[in-house]
Amino acid sequence: MAREYARTDRVGQQIQKEIAVILMREIKDPRLSMTTVSAVEVTRDLAYAKVFVTFFNDNADEVKESLEVLAEAEGYIRSLLGKRLRARIMPHLRFIYDSSMSEGVRMSALVDQAVASDSHKGDIESDSTNSSIDSNTEDSEKSE
Repeated sequence: MAREYARTDRVGQQIQKEIAVILMREIKDPRLSMTTVSAVEVTRDLAYAKVFVTFFNDNADEVKESLEVLAEAEGYIRSLLGKRLRARIMPHLRFIYDSSMSEGVRMSALVDQAVASDSHKGDIESDSTNSSIDSNTEDSEKSE
């Protein structure tokens, strides 16, 4: 019988939940406001974990500064994780900015802009078609 989830996936999900709680409740640094843990990838030997995070602010300087704060707090976060998880090996954490959320918002805005542009062009074309029909009607009425 095949397992549905690999052990590394289960450990990654648990680490994701715990780090999200730790960042929300334990880390009091104001530079980390509204930090979201979007995913965690754990190596097969559970020695390293990539923690993908997103921030409320999308400014490149603020993102870089927030990642530096997280890198400095890695030891503290690992110690809190070790107390919460019963694991023999606690992976080293590497925080990586996940730009997929901002890219998704940007793409959605572009789609909305394109739809609005198309509907605006459609309105102009229908107005010009209606005015040409009206002028044709007036011309035919004059000839009668």
